[in-house]
Amino acid sequence: MVATGRSASPAISTVSTAVPFPRRPLDPSDQVRRWYENELGWATVPGIPVRLPLGLRFDVLDVPAEAGRSALRHLVPGSPVALQGDRMRLLVAAGSKEELPGLLDWLEWGTLALDLTAVGEGGLMEAPVPPGWGSTARARPPSIRSGVLRGAAVWLRPPGPGCEVEASLPTLSALGGGGDAPDLVRLLNTVATQCHRLRLRRACAQPLALP
Repeated sequence: MVATGRSASPAISTVSTAVPFPRRPLDPSDQVRRWYENELGWATVPGIPVRLPLGLRFDVLDVPAEAGRSALRHLVPGSPVALQGDRMRLLVAAGSKEELPGLLDWLEWGTLALDLTAVGEGGLMEAPVPPGWGSTARARPPSIRSGVLRGAAVWLRPPGPGCEVEASLPTLSALGGGGDAPDLVRLLNTVATQCHRLRLRRACAQPLALP
């Protein structure tokens, strides 16, 4: 009599294959922040959009773009200028905001309502799109093209990577000096003149009110 034993069950493999997590999509605001911090050494305020704190390395003179164009001749080539919509932002020396009221009075513009504003310490400026991003938008992912380029501020005259921006900014100390820095007084007077002309032109275009 032949004894029949119970056959052994085959071994069951328990090897598991780990499923990789989906890769996080490129964050356009993070790329903008890295460009400013790594290429320029500027501080940023993370978020959407990325913003630049003012009063640390520069203040901003915010004027109508139409008025600001006339002032570009008073700037050195490396002096940064940004555009957003119909507004131009001229980067000026840190502390210029505090000088603005006195300078406008001295230039005899203080009694007029001018569409210009200086923003300094405690203020924020939307970080313009890094130069070259618009021309290479086709090569960038759709998330970057739509998230960064649509309606964003842009550089009309971008800052040079690795350069100290302070030396190129309009400053009050350039008045009567022999340095290469642009003169803030001359810049401000030109912008104020153009703002006043723009205001008068708009007023003349308004229809007369009938009695």
